[in-house]
Amino acid sequence: MTPLAPILELFKLSKAYPTPKGPAVIVRDFNLNLAKGEFVTLIGHSGCGKSTVLSMVAGLTDATEGSMILAGRETNEAGPDRGVVFQSPCLLPWLSAFENVMLGVNQVYFNAPKVERRELAEYYLSVVGLGNAMHKFPRELSQGMCQRVGIARAFALQPKMLLLDEPFGMLDSLTKIELQEVLLELWRRNKLTTLMVTHDVDEAIFLSDRVVMMSDGPEAEVGDILTIPFARPRIRAEVLTDPRYMEIRNHLLTFLNERSHIRPSRIKTPRSEETETVACKYESPVAAVTSTQ
Repeated sequence: MTPLAPILELFKLSKAYPTPKGPAVIVRDFNLNLAKGEFVTLIGHSGCGKSTVLSMVAGLTDATEGSMILAGRETNEAGPDRGVVFQSPCLLPWLSAFENVMLGVNQVYFNAPKVERRELAEYYLSVVGLGNAMHKFPRELSQGMCQRVGIARAFALQPKMLLLDEPFGMLDSLTKIELQEVLLELWRRNKLTTLMVTHDVDEAIFLSDRVVMMSDGPEAEVGDILTIPFARPRIRAEVLTDPRYMEIRNHLLTFLNERSHIRPSRIKTPRSEETETVACKYESPVAAVTSTQ
């Protein structure tokens, strides 16, 4: 199988903040590659730097060290080639759902005919289930509906990458499940390379191609990477009843509960053959290429 060239390459990405006692290093030497169309999730304990990594990829936070290459071009600035969905929808309250989406569309596609820009916004609002509510204001929408607007806004920019910072973290369980399905359907149609931050192990398993487990902070790094073997499109009931599901879930929980304090870069002895076999049990050709630095 021909190796897939990564669309995103993160090489020794680090972030530190100055303090009176010296630099506070949040993330150190973070290495990760993502293939085109891949859905990767970052998971780890609170404060480990997941959102910091996402913010650096988005160009919203400057990296202290390291480099990022997106679609063959090194960059460290924000741009419309990355659509971002935050935990809070971040809608302008004086604009309708449609106008909130159009705000980004007009800025990115200012040369396109007005009718095409309108159709683009209307299409994505309809796909996320807001066809009959697109002209309502945020105060007239539920939290879940507002988050649908945020998702529609990100996809309407037609970016190279989608960045998700715990987009369902403020929603109730039923709304979260519903919006996960909406997100997967949009992802299936667009095949956007996606990097997502979550605390939810089950969400990570259901949505992802790979789950990247981060070690505890400070000086967090990639602790482990697990490839999710379930075929797409995924049906939730089938995934939950698959014998491999609990094995994968236990692997993630074991890392978070027992191994997240270990930083691989500080382990001087090589991993044993037995450990290597366990770590690579669900590795696919894509994962093998994109996780190798």
